Parts: sequence; C-alpha cells; structure tokens
Amino acid sequence: MNLDINRIRRDFPILEQQVYGKTLVYLDNGATTQKPNVVIDKICEMYRKYNANIHRGVHYLSEKSTQFYEESRQTVAHFINASSNKEIIFTKGTTDSVNLIAHAFGDRFLKKGDQVLVTALEHHANLVPWQMICQKTGAELKIIPINEKGEILQDKYRELLSDRCKILSLTHVSNSLGTIVPIKEMIAQAHAYHIPVLVDAAQSVQHIPVDVQELDCEFLAFSGHKIYGPTGIGVLYGKTEWLEKLPPYQGGGDMIDDVEYQKSTYAEIPLKFEAGTSNYVDAIALAEAIKYISNIGLKNIAAHEQEILRYATEQMLKIEGLKIIGTAAQKASAISFTLKNVHNLDAGMILDKMGIAVRTGHHCAQPLMKKLGITGTIRVSFAIYNTKDEVDVLISALQKLKQMFN
Repeated sequence: MNLDINRIRRDFPILEQQVYGKTLVYLDNGATTQKPNVVIDKICEMYRKYNANIHRGVHYLSEKSTQFYEESRQTVAHFINASSNKEIIFTKGTTDSVNLIAHAFGDRFLKKGDQVLVTALEHHANLVPWQMICQKTGAELKIIPINEKGEILQDKYRELLSDRCKILSLTHVSNSLGTIVPIKEMIAQAHAYHIPVLVDAAQSVQHIPVDVQELDCEFLAFSGHKIYGPTGIGVLYGKTEWLEKLPPYQGGGDMIDDVEYQKSTYAEIPLKFEAGTSNYVDAIALAEAIKYISNIGLKNIAAHEQEILRYATEQMLKIEGLKIIGTAAQKASAISFTLKNVHNLDAGMILDKMGIAVRTGHHCAQPLMKKLGITGTIRVSFAIYNTKDEVDVLISALQKLKQMFN
C-alpha cells in the first residue's frame, strides 16, 4: 500500500505552523506524538455534548458517556488482541501502569530473597518503581546486560533466570536507542521458570503490531500520548487470572462492591483498578487515535517509518564526527547520536531555532547513559507523518551546526 503522507500530514494541524519563521519539523515523536483532527474533535465533542461522570448516573448524559467509555475499552482490547474487555484497565499512562503492577504484585508476591529482573535498556518508569518495591520488600533487583550495539545479551539473560526470580519487566522498544527487544522469545524462556512478564510497550504499539495472546505476556502497558492520543491516559493489560489475584492499587469510588466503616469489598476487574473518576474523555479520544492508525494499518506505518529510518541513518553516517549510539540489528524509528565537539543540549537549542524539534539529554535512561560513558544524546524519532524531505532539512541543519562549532 502506497501511503499518501501529504494527506496524512493534513490530518495534524500542528504540523502546518511555523517556528521562528521556519516550517516546523517535528522529530520528537518518542517523547509524544502529535494529534490528528479526529482526536481533537472527539475531545471537543465529548465536552460539548456528552460530558457526565461514568458508571454512576442514570440520566442520558451519564449513560452515553459510560457507553462510549466501555466501547473504548473494547477498541483497545481488539487492538492488542486481549481475550476479554475485562483485561483492559485505563490508567494515567505507562508509568502509572508499571507502578500499579510493581506495587500490587510486590505487596502480594515479593519477599526478602526474591528477585526482580529488568534490562539495562529500561526507561526510569520501568526501573524506579521496581527499585522502590524491592527496597520495601527486601527483594533484589537484577539487571540484564546489553552489548555495545544496545542489544540484550541473551546468554546473560538465561543465566539470570531462576526460581528466585518472581517477575520479569522489560521494554519492547528502547526509548533511548530504538532497540527492538525479542520479547516473544524472552517471555517463553521466563515461562519455563513460571516467571510472569510485564512488557513496557510505550514505544512499540504505535510502530508495530502487538498481539498480547501471541506474546503470551501476563501484563502490558502503553501510553495514549505516544500513539497519537491525549496525554493523561494509558492502558494496562493483564491476564484475567493475574488481575483477579492482585490486590487493588488505590481505593476510592467506582472500585468498590460494598463499603462499611471498618471494611470494604471490591468490584470485579477491571473496575477494581480504576479508583475515582476515570479520565473518560481522554479514554474515548484514545480509542479514536487507535481507530485512526488502524485504518492506516500498523504494517503500513511500520514500512513507512522503517524507510525513513534507513534513509536518515544513511545520511547521518555521511556526516563526519557524528556517531550513532545504538546500532542494534532490529530497531524502531529512533536514532540517538552525538556530534563531535557539540554538547547535545547546545545542539538541541540551535536546531530548535532552525525549526527542528529533537530530544536531547539522557531520555529518562540515566543508568544506560552512564553505562555507555556519555551524559546524553541527540535523539530524532519518527512517526507516520514524517518525510524524507524533513530528514534532508535535518541533515542540512546538522552540517551547519557542525560548521558553527568547528
């Protein structure tokens, strides 16, 4: 399928603006993606026509809002091929989802002497919560190492698997290096030791098809704002049997069955994990974002982004003094790099004045940067609306940047 990228770009109004007199070139999609009109319009429609709290009222607005919210849960379940709507929990985002599992799982199943496995590639969101629960329970956090390309050392991973390990939590795609982790194989190896697995899919679901039943993971998390949806909304998938075993993470309205002054009983899943007034408007808008990319097709999106990734990589390697950080054989559409004699923060600020938005710094992966012996990188990350022409603008700007500092 040949995608009409110019038509797709017209769906994203923010791309039409100028920054400092230059046409915006937005290459910070790993941090957050821009929003198509259908998502923006859905948010406006909900507040203009249907706004009412869900699961509580018997009036028309509440019933419509509840209907749309639960239909959105169905949309998400279909998108990742969950076996039931009940396996979809709406959260604030990936960070919230990981914290939910880390603390609910840790409180119930972790004790002194147990181990938790994560990889050296992890975003802070899939590292710090596990540090916190390990400190609380006395469990030990073990790190799966990587090679110089940014690939997980599979032999070291297998050595770390044991009966002491109670959960594996790993990224699907590295936000800082773009490495695509072979999670299906790693999940199967963990299951040989009866180890449940949480997948951080924040950087994968918008780029490549994800099927939770095929992967056979126990849990999976992603954020709405990285998949062309709103901020403040995310998803936690969990197998039914595991969600029923875990205690609630938070207490309040909507997650209860019966409340007395001294005790309470809790609602069935997924409501057991959705305390308080849910972010129902953004959950509904997230469903619109998922429908939008589903209509384009994840395989078509992946093919386009891989073409942009290959082209950008080829052009960057022609720039003397530019070093790509993270050269895994399998990568998603992100490139981290350094420029000789140019600090990454200086590069980011100067590129901004040229109308180009990139990410600089440690990308919420400080331990990884320290391991690589650097303070940070310049990162460009691509989405469905990016073009080779934008890559050419970036390459020209990097050449100018290099000349300035030389």
